[in-house]
Amino acid sequence: MPTAGANSGCILVVDDQPANLRAVSALLTRHGYSVETAGNGEEALRLADETAPDLLLLDMMMPGMDGFELLSRLKQRPALQRLPAVFLTAAQDRELLLRAFDVGAVDYVTKPFMPEELLARVNAHVGLKLTRDRLERVARERQELVNLVAHDLKNPLSSVLFASDVLRNNACKPERVPRYLQMIHESAADAIGYIRRYLELQAAHNGKPPAAAAVSLRQVLAWLVERYELQLESRGMRLLVSGEDDDALVAIDGLVLRQVAENLISNAMKYAPGSVVELSIRSGSPGYRQLRVEDRGPGISPARRTCSKARWRSIPAIAAPMSRSAGSRRGRDFLGRPSASTATRSRSTLTI
Repeated sequence: MPTAGANSGCILVVDDQPANLRAVSALLTRHGYSVETAGNGEEALRLADETAPDLLLLDMMMPGMDGFELLSRLKQRPALQRLPAVFLTAAQDRELLLRAFDVGAVDYVTKPFMPEELLARVNAHVGLKLTRDRLERVARERQELVNLVAHDLKNPLSSVLFASDVLRNNACKPERVPRYLQMIHESAADAIGYIRRYLELQAAHNGKPPAAAAVSLRQVLAWLVERYELQLESRGMRLLVSGEDDDALVAIDGLVLRQVAENLISNAMKYAPGSVVELSIRSGSPGYRQLRVEDRGPGISPARRTCSKARWRSIPAIAAPMSRSAGSRRGRDFLGRPSASTATRSRSTLTI
């Protein structure tokens, strides 16, 4: 016989008879289910909103709000439209049973019920619901990964396209040709690196821990200059750099740090045409460094700034600083929060 913990899922049981509630609740609890009980329709509506159950077991005939009205009202709630419902009923009337299916029931069990029959139906419908939820979650995660890959491949592929167009149109001095060829080669390598990184993250998600990583901020800064100086120049923009002598190490994958910084520079190119773009490394709190990307663009409106802060708060911490100086402490955040939005300067800061 199954024991507590053998199953998972939350079941809301609705019946106006306390004895029935106790019997069904005890049976399901013994077999590992989390059970909520309600003695009337109004209480059931409240509990359904609060607990988001995986299955609804409800009596068909109850005083006040009967089972048909209760299920109909639950189905009007977007979050509960797909909640499977099983009627517990003593009725054998064909019309009542058809009406139950019309309002959204997936099954019924007649009273007095056999415990084995009720458990079999509960197990089947909860299992189907949890499997559906799991498949939908996997589908969402895969779509998010596809969107992320598409977004992050845009920068290296844009660099490949930019450099190849310059070379095809003979639009550069001969001494710059090797530099454009190097840009194409490195951008293609970065695209492959991003794909490899995503595969590693998927492996980590499946239980394989990611390898520890560290990168020099000075190297990242030099790479950004090499990658974007010519692109900014072609758009009539200038790149100013400061702090390149800071050779602190930060505990983060270099590809990830470059990727985030690339997105900030790309935003500056898109939203601040003709602007001066400043890259700088500065000291933050003890053990931290700041990588700043500043431009003369319009910045972020107050409404969008509030939205951006909310999104950043939902992102889990993924990096910690690792300075060469003695006594440095390990941190817990890696943020790229817009910190200014004036008409004359827009600044994005990565604290690492």
